[in-house]
Amino acid sequence: MTTITRRQFVASAPVVLGGASILSACSNGTGPEDYEAVAARTWRSGSLAGLEGAALGQELVRCATLAPSSHNTQCWKFAVEDKAITILPDLSRRCPAVDPDDHHLFVSLGCATENLVQAALAHGRAATVGFDAARDAVYVALEPSRAQTSPLFQAIAARQCTRGDYDAKPLTTAELGQLERAGTSDRVRVLLLTERSAMERVLDHVVQGNSAQMADPAFVKELKAWIRFNGAAAVRAGDGLYSGSSGNPSIPSWIGDLAFGWFFTPKSENEKYVRQVRSSAGIAVFVGQAGDKAHWVEVGRCYERFALQATALGIRNAMLNQAVEVASVRPQFAAAIGLGGQRPDLVVRFGRGPAMPASLRRPVQAVLV
Repeated sequence: MTTITRRQFVASAPVVLGGASILSACSNGTGPEDYEAVAARTWRSGSLAGLEGAALGQELVRCATLAPSSHNTQCWKFAVEDKAITILPDLSRRCPAVDPDDHHLFVSLGCATENLVQAALAHGRAATVGFDAARDAVYVALEPSRAQTSPLFQAIAARQCTRGDYDAKPLTTAELGQLERAGTSDRVRVLLLTERSAMERVLDHVVQGNSAQMADPAFVKELKAWIRFNGAAAVRAGDGLYSGSSGNPSIPSWIGDLAFGWFFTPKSENEKYVRQVRSSAGIAVFVGQAGDKAHWVEVGRCYERFALQATALGIRNAMLNQAVEVASVRPQFAAAIGLGGQRPDLVVRFGRGPAMPASLRRPVQAVLV
């Protein structure tokens, strides 16, 4: 899920183009409602009282859409029934260059599923999750239960893929234990790599994968299509990778289109990953028991529990998936971390650091069927 870290627009671009202040002066306005206001509305904590029927269904869907997705494509649709919600893939939002087998797409559906499960319980509904292979859909049956507002539910409105530097300080054994338990199920395990030598092995393969992707024109074109260079573009789309969420300045889209090719280079990106991995407390690798869509959904659920638990502990995380996205690098990476012939599904760095601007989501009505 590419997460998405690599998709930064290099911060040095405004200097070369005449300075951030000049760019800000000529950048697109954010329209009738600015980015911060839309983001605040998107990530609000919803009411837990008095929701029934269609209103409850829409609130559960809203919570589900706050999950992460590859390139923030929001590659999901929801069918709401009286006692169930079905999560379907939105294949119009595929990313075939970075995700040719739709692995990340189904992981994203799993992330949305876990948010829905946590939100349902907080609203007094117990969820039972199944995968409908005939429709490639996740079916979530809902039954009345005692309402429970877990720390994971409370973390939904604060979770983010934080694509900045961390403070490099280690986590406690207790914190690592909580993260491991949250990210594990009977079909998925998570490896927590905190030794610097192991993290450097991961970094070597991230750099290999990133270099291969940067040399692929289709990958670069696809990535660029999902970048929103300023708040106005992000608000209009309601999706994609807002440059501000990576700590980069808001600039006019036409300048971003030009500067992207000049400054989005293998050297600059690889230097960024070296810095970010070495500022992290550790790296988590998620591994499903099998390589089918049902397991990919389960990987997404486990990752999302991990991310919510991290958020509840004040720990940041961000995807670092280049080594698993490039097919020629993936088996070498798996061997380097002791997985043999297994497929590593996700690579995630974690640690403590400052929050970044939140990403946006499309309205609930846009994802209902």
